[in-house]
Amino acid sequence: MKNVILNNGTEIPEIGFGTWQTTESVQKTLKTALEAGYRHIDTADIYGNEAEIGEAIEESGIARKDLYLTTKIWNSNRSGQGVKYSVEQSLKKLKTNYLDLLLIHWPANEKQFKNWKEINAETWKAMEELYKSGVVKTIGVSNFMLPQLEALLETADVIPAVNQIEFHPGYVQQSVVDFCKEKGIAIEAWSPIGSGRLLKDEDLKDIADKYNVSPAILCIQFCLQSGVIVLPKSENPENIKNNLHFERFKIEESDMKALKTLEETGFSGLNPETVDF
Repeated sequence: MKNVILNNGTEIPEIGFGTWQTTESVQKTLKTALEAGYRHIDTADIYGNEAEIGEAIEESGIARKDLYLTTKIWNSNRSGQGVKYSVEQSLKKLKTNYLDLLLIHWPANEKQFKNWKEINAETWKAMEELYKSGVVKTIGVSNFMLPQLEALLETADVIPAVNQIEFHPGYVQQSVVDFCKEKGIAIEAWSPIGSGRLLKDEDLKDIADKYNVSPAILCIQFCLQSGVIVLPKSENPENIKNNLHFERFKIEESDMKALKTLEETGFSGLNPETVDF
């Protein structure tokens, strides 16, 4: 597996194992993923599975230095003290003394808060302190759109290394991707298969058949070929393995264009600028 070099010089595996909505048999699922070769694990406080992930990692016997762990600050902890508390709890649950990547899970937005810029800035400032202390090796954001990114960069001492956003065929958020690439911020794709919805898309199936791959593998390759770090998720042992160990191929430019402009059948419906949680 290839690594992507981030803007602070650290490296991150280009394919990670997503754990959103994985709460049943978490340890068994993660054991399968680790045995399959995943070393980049993405979780979050709100997922409610950090403790089980920590147990699975401990039982695996894999050295901590060989793993890349990401977690996220939930909305209720968007403050200086909240960030510190959240990280302390995550470290305990994950059974580690440092995090490879820490993200703001969702930005405070204008719909919810008049002082949304200040809330995001305070949260980021606390994360910068943790980064400078070495407890967190890399910091970034998640679900930040252009207004939130531009506002954050006005006061940030450290430019985010990553912006994890919803990204998949039919929903590529090109303006955000272009802005981040211009600023040296890597894009990570959550829900790269549209939470499974894209697997039923007939147009996508036709393109997948052309390359003799499954729709899921086509979606993963689409992300990689777009220069995006990808976080596929599955609880099926065969799919877990296949999502990592597939023969790389190149999607033709005409098909890349078709996938970008695919009907938005995979969209989650979650707009970071209007969500009310």
